[in-house]
Amino acid sequence: MLNPSRKPTLRRHVEAVRRFNRFYSTQIGVLRESYSSPYSLTEVRVLYELAHRQVASAKDAGRELGLDAGYLSRILGKFQRKRLISRSGSQSDGRQQMVSLTAKGRTVFAEMNSKTSAEIGTLLRKTPVAERELLVQAMGTVESVLQPSESQEQFVLRSHRPGDMGWVVYRHGVLYSQEYGWDERFEALVAEIVGKFIPNFDPKRERCWIAERQGEIVGSVFLVKKTKTVAKLRLLYVEPKARGLGIGVRLVDECIRFAREAGYKKITLWTQSNLYAARHIYRKAGFRRVASKPQKLFGFNLVSETWELAL
Repeated sequence: MLNPSRKPTLRRHVEAVRRFNRFYSTQIGVLRESYSSPYSLTEVRVLYELAHRQVASAKDAGRELGLDAGYLSRILGKFQRKRLISRSGSQSDGRQQMVSLTAKGRTVFAEMNSKTSAEIGTLLRKTPVAERELLVQAMGTVESVLQPSESQEQFVLRSHRPGDMGWVVYRHGVLYSQEYGWDERFEALVAEIVGKFIPNFDPKRERCWIAERQGEIVGSVFLVKKTKTVAKLRLLYVEPKARGLGIGVRLVDECIRFAREAGYKKITLWTQSNLYAARHIYRKAGFRRVASKPQKLFGFNLVSETWELAL
């Protein structure tokens, strides 16, 4: 028999979402009140959209933000009066109005963006790192559920920046312990590799790629100089929840492309025989195993392999 006090599922879910909205709106309000701003949250969101494009059509911006055309027009009018934007007709369609931030507009946005990041940082610093990770993952889940899958960006690659090296070491240590049982000596090896990469980094001959999905790091790889003609691929990894998206293949492809452009004649790499997914990617990219050696590493008897690719 149904419990008469139990609310219908949809009703409970609606109330839960509204309760979260009230809570989150309060949190955002606290952030906004910490410094004065002449712009509403919606206006700041429009500025953000324009700041991340060279030029945008007013129609497309309104559609992506879900704003009424009249409301957006009033916001853009305010921006134009303050000389934050410039407007012009589209060269391909005279009915379209193109919008871009002026130098003043980019300065205003940069200042607001910096203040907002600082305020959120202050809020998050009160929360332990492990709980922050849960928070970010939960936000990603909300976004992935509510956003239509066809419009989701699968992943993006970027160069490294402060904080990434520590993350790479941490995630390698955790993942390889969970999946293969490797001890902390593997984490120490990863720390040694990235510790040498940063002080000796040569941007013309070396590169680190960080893969992100919905703002979260989900993979990485390094290409470093071994000799004048030989590059070394190192520390390829992909988060379990992001596997199957082609991230590993893309990271290796970027290494190969960059190595050719940098003038290397060969890429070499060191791996273990039980890393089947990585070995499959290497073989598919054209690498060939040239040597193998049984070794006691990271608490296990492993077979280390050297693979090479002629460019």
